[in-house]
Amino acid sequence: MAEPVHTHAAILSIGDELVRGQTLDTNSKLLSERLMLAGIEPVEHGTVGDGLVGIVDAFKRLSRRAPLIVATGGLGPTDDDLTREALAGVLGDELVEDAVALGWLTERLRSRGREVSPAQRRQALRPAGAECLRNELGTAPGLSARIDVEGHTADVFCLPGPPGEWVPMWETMIAPRLRPEAGITVRTRFINVVGLPEADAAALVPGIMARDASPQVGITASGGVLTWRIRYRGTLAPAEADRAVEAVARRIYDAMGKHIFGEGEASLASCIVKLLRARGQTLAVVESCTGGMLGHAISAVPGASWVFAGGFMTYSNEFKQRAVDVRAETLRAHGAVSAECAGEMAFGGIAKTGAAWCLAITGVAGPDGGTAAKPVGTVYIALARRDAAAPLGESQNKKFEFPGGREDVRQRSVMSALAMLWFALKAGDPPARLLWEKS
Repeated sequence: MAEPVHTHAAILSIGDELVRGQTLDTNSKLLSERLMLAGIEPVEHGTVGDGLVGIVDAFKRLSRRAPLIVATGGLGPTDDDLTREALAGVLGDELVEDAVALGWLTERLRSRGREVSPAQRRQALRPAGAECLRNELGTAPGLSARIDVEGHTADVFCLPGPPGEWVPMWETMIAPRLRPEAGITVRTRFINVVGLPEADAAALVPGIMARDASPQVGITASGGVLTWRIRYRGTLAPAEADRAVEAVARRIYDAMGKHIFGEGEASLASCIVKLLRARGQTLAVVESCTGGMLGHAISAVPGASWVFAGGFMTYSNEFKQRAVDVRAETLRAHGAVSAECAGEMAFGGIAKTGAAWCLAITGVAGPDGGTAAKPVGTVYIALARRDAAAPLGESQNKKFEFPGGREDVRQRSVMSALAMLWFALKAGDPPARLLWEKS
């Protein structure tokens, strides 16, 4: 069979749990990102259940669609893991036990104090015409094969489902084997923005997303973050392509200013942690309706222990009083969902932890609990800052009316709180209207 050029690719996700909606398929997204960086255009995402016929049919159909197929899932030790059998069916091969793969499997299990069971041993099987790919972080080896279906030749890589296992395999064993089109330069850049609605951001850089432009530019909104996507694919020399992408990025930076918090996979929380650490400052949180989500977003960042003092989950009024000294008279006069309560929560967090900054969130996440005066989605966020001249410093307080269901309100509250802190750390006034805030 001729060696195919990987001009484009198809991605296949295998598993009943994916088809039935029990598990979200994030592998296709991660694989598409890596293929794009390699200069290979993803043209289809397919999902099939754990059925032999369905997987075989998917491999055959996708081989007509693309010269490269990357599949994840179905390589485990149980009877419903049928990717090996399906690939063997497409190749017309028998399954054989790979002695080297069995050695890997034995070594890994013994390192955990276990022996290879008959079920586990299945993972060392491969089609006779396929190659096993070592899995350094799991027990299921990957598979590599070249298939030909009615004259359509495709390279197939089958990887285990967990990203923690297949991502390292991709970097060490798959990426070096990719063969994108010769003479083509690919450059990709992602710039992350917070605090602007998508239409407003696009209006600040008119014409930048013209379909005939090169590099091509797009914008995506997800989870409160806008991401500008700049991609060049063409025949320019690498240095020229870099300059073209940089020129576009400079236009975005000049227009977005303080709304830009990072590039690539950087999250807003990670950029805040980095900035706080550089300044030697600490952060505390006090949460009501978000129930710890803000603290989780901060503590999920590697290195957060340098800056995160801790937090309080003050769900009840009584605990607000006991934990962070919200006054009973404040609750009686204004209620827990109020600017006054949020402010006292934030100051209480600083007083209790000694942190330089404290974010506090209180609101009505729903679906019940709303009133005419404070409907579901009403949220108050306070940001307090310790001041050397005053023990409890100063604060800012914003009211939001978030749309959507309970999780939408909670997630948007977290992102807006982080945005408030970001703008404060950047020593600029927060925008007049943060994303999702009612005009």
